[in-house]
Amino acid sequence: MSLLDPTLNFVLPTDLEAHEPAEVRGSGRDDVRLLVSDRATGTMTHARFRDLSHFLEPGDLLVVNTSGTLPSELVARTADGATFPLRLSTRLSADIWSAEPRGAHPDPDELVSLPGGASARFLSPYNGSSRLWTVRISGTDNIVGFLLTYGRPIRYPYVPRSWPLDTYQTIFTEQLGSAEMPSAARPFTRETVQTLERKGVGIARTRLHCGVSSLESHEPPYPESYHVSAETADAVNRT
Repeated sequence: MSLLDPTLNFVLPTDLEAHEPAEVRGSGRDDVRLLVSDRATGTMTHARFRDLSHFLEPGDLLVVNTSGTLPSELVARTADGATFPLRLSTRLSADIWSAEPRGAHPDPDELVSLPGGASARFLSPYNGSSRLWTVRISGTDNIVGFLLTYGRPIRYPYVPRSWPLDTYQTIFTEQLGSAEMPSAARPFTRETVQTLERKGVGIARTRLHCGVSSLESHEPPYPESYHVSAETADAVNRT
């Protein structure tokens, strides 16, 4: 299905937007809606995520992402003093990233200042995108520590306030590396996992570091860093 398929175009009422985490509303992370499609019968069932075990059978396998969310938005400052959010997306090499200069239109070779004495130089548009750039980050040899000190989690206008970084992590987080939250696993709780395990549902781990998620300029999907262990591959092949 194309990203431009008209069947995907719809208006989401503002009262159905996720303005805040489920647990802040007084319920747990797993108290969110779950739509279940039965491939055999073609039926659709509306449920809650905490009911997930009701729709799985012993021997089924869930594959979860162990990537954690980085606070990957930095305040960048141009030579004339203007500021804009610079969102680091995917690490391409030691000091080269794809990044989104949110709301800004840099020139090739433009240098901007970052907090803590670091800087970013815009090299060229990334992979033909009109929104993402290839940038070189200078002034830090520990980018994760740098982001944890000076960065903030990416959020969009439908989320009116900031939330702590822990809000953007899942219970499976092992290694920080995603620009935005790998949100498919966010509703899982310890209790949800224990219920699945008691039923005989397997859980395999993989790692996909997610870049910025919103393809607002209709650009094609871009490469993201991932790792699938031999153990996970074997579990998938056996299922």
